[in-house]
Amino acid sequence: MSGHPLSVPGTDGFSRRRFLAGTGSLLGAAALAAHTAGPARAEVPGLDLTPVPDGSHVRALVIGTGYGGSVAALRLARAGVDVHMIEMGQAWDTPGPDGKVFANTTKPDYRSFWLRGRTKQPLSQFLGFPLDKDVPCHTGILDAEDFAGITVYQGRGVGGGSLVNGGMAVTPLRDRFPEILPTVDPAEMYATYYPRANAGLGVTEVDQNWWEGADAYQYARVGRKHAQRSGFPFVFVPNVYDWDYMKQEAAGAVPKSALAGEVIYGNNHGKKSLQKTYLAQAAATGRVSVSALHRVTSVSPAATGGYTVAIDQIDTTGAVLATKTVRADRVFFAAGSVGTSKLLTRLKATGALPGLNEHIGKGWGDNGNVMCGRANHMWDPTGKLQSAMPTAGIDNWEAGGAFAEVAPLPTGIETYASFYLSITRTPRRAEFSWNPATGRVDLSWDRAWKQTSIDMAKSIFDKINAKEGTIYRSDLFGAYKIWGDHLTYHPLGGAVLDRATDNHGRLHGHPGLYAIDGSLIPGNTSVNPFVTITALAERNIERIIAEDF
Repeated sequence: MSGHPLSVPGTDGFSRRRFLAGTGSLLGAAALAAHTAGPARAEVPGLDLTPVPDGSHVRALVIGTGYGGSVAALRLARAGVDVHMIEMGQAWDTPGPDGKVFANTTKPDYRSFWLRGRTKQPLSQFLGFPLDKDVPCHTGILDAEDFAGITVYQGRGVGGGSLVNGGMAVTPLRDRFPEILPTVDPAEMYATYYPRANAGLGVTEVDQNWWEGADAYQYARVGRKHAQRSGFPFVFVPNVYDWDYMKQEAAGAVPKSALAGEVIYGNNHGKKSLQKTYLAQAAATGRVSVSALHRVTSVSPAATGGYTVAIDQIDTTGAVLATKTVRADRVFFAAGSVGTSKLLTRLKATGALPGLNEHIGKGWGDNGNVMCGRANHMWDPTGKLQSAMPTAGIDNWEAGGAFAEVAPLPTGIETYASFYLSITRTPRRAEFSWNPATGRVDLSWDRAWKQTSIDMAKSIFDKINAKEGTIYRSDLFGAYKIWGDHLTYHPLGGAVLDRATDNHGRLHGHPGLYAIDGSLIPGNTSVNPFVTITALAERNIERIIAEDF
C-alpha cells in the first residue's frame, strides 16, 4: 500500500474526518465545498405550467419532459400542434431556503432524492465509513430506482435527465452506428439529425488552450498522461456547459456552479439543460403547456377516438391529490427508457393496450456502465479544485470494448485519485415483465452480467495500473469492493425501434401512440447516449409530423 496516500490516513495532511466532510455525496462527479451565490432560478421563461384540467381534450399529449419529449413538443408546436406535457417531477422554478433552486452535491437535502428517506449514493463509502444520510422524503431531483440486480439513476423534473447528468454530449463514431441502430440510415443521421441535435442542445467544445492551464482540469490532464503512457487514445468530448460562464467562475466573477461541484442534484448556473434549450424554444411558440407533479397511470383507446389518459396529480410527498382523465388524439411516450417500458409493459399485460406486440419490455440494457477509482502516487496530484463537468475520455472500444469517461472526484481536498465511468460493449439485455402478484413491473437483470463490462473496463485500467505502478481504490462502493457494478446512469431499450415500433417510433397495434425516447435504443450507444436519443427523436418526429399530422 505504500506510495498511495489515500490508503494511509494522515498522509499529506489528509484525514478521514476532513475527507468525509468533503465527500458527503458523490456520484460520478462529486462536489466541492459550497460557495456563496445569489438567488438562482431555473424556470423556463414563458412555459405554461397550468395543470391540465380534468376532462380536457388535447391534440398531442407527451408523457415526460426529457430529451425525446422536449424534441417532440418543440417540433409539434412549430408545426402548429398544441401540446400538453405530463411530468412526474417538479418544475424546479422555486429557490429553497438557501436561495438556490438546486441543492449542492456535498449537502443533499429534501431536494436531492426522489421519495426516499435516505440518500442512495453510488459512491456509498470511504475507508469503511458510510456516506449516505437521512433526508426528508420529497419529490427530489434524482431517482435511484431499484430493480433486482441493478439501481437505475434518473432525473425527475421538467427537463428530465438533462437536469442531473454531466453534460457529456458525445456523437458516436459513424462506423459504430450500425451496432447501435441497425435499421436507421447513418447517412441521414450524420448529415442531418446529429447536427440538428447538437445545435438544439447547445453542444460546444472546451477551449483547449484554457483547459491546459485550468486548475479545475488538472485531474483530467493526469488522466491524459496515464492513458497516453499506456498507449490509449485520449479524446476531448463536447459538453453542454457554457464554457464562457465556467471561465468566469474560475476568475471569481460569477456565482460558481460546475466549480462548486454542482451536477447530480442540478446546476444552478452554467449548464444548458433542456430548460434553457429545447423547452425554452417550445415555450416561445405559445403552444406548449406542462403539468408538473402529474403521473400517467393508464392509456387506453377512447370510444370517441384517440386515447383516454388517466393521470394522478401528486404533492411533494408523493401523495395523490387528484385523479384526472384526459382525452388525447395522439400520445407520445417519453418517460425515459424505464418509465416508458414499465408503463407500456403494464398496459399491455393488463389489457389496456392489448394490441402492443411481443417486443414490449424487451431489449433493455445498461449501456455497459461500470465505475472504478485508481489511487495515484503523490507525484500525480489530481487537484483540490475539480470541475464537475467532464471533458475527456479514454477510447479503447475497438481493442477492448470500453470507452472510459475521465470523471471528476471533486471533494475540495487533494485525493490523489483518478475516477472513471466506463461504457462497455456488453451483449447483455434484460426484459421488463408484469408481476400480477405484486402489481409491479419487474426487470430480469442479473448482477453477474456486469462481469463482462468489468472485464472490458479492465482492458484499460489493468494496463494503466501496471504501467504506473498504481492500484485500484477498494473503498468507494463498499468494503474491499473495486467496481461500481450495481448501477447504470444510461438506461436504454424496452420499446426497441423497428421491433416494438415501426422504424420511426410508431407503436405497433395502436395507431396514434409513439415511443420517442431512450426506450427505442437497444441497450448500448458506445458513448454517453443523450445526443443519440435527441438525434433519433429529431429524425422520427420529422417523419411523424409529415405523415401523421
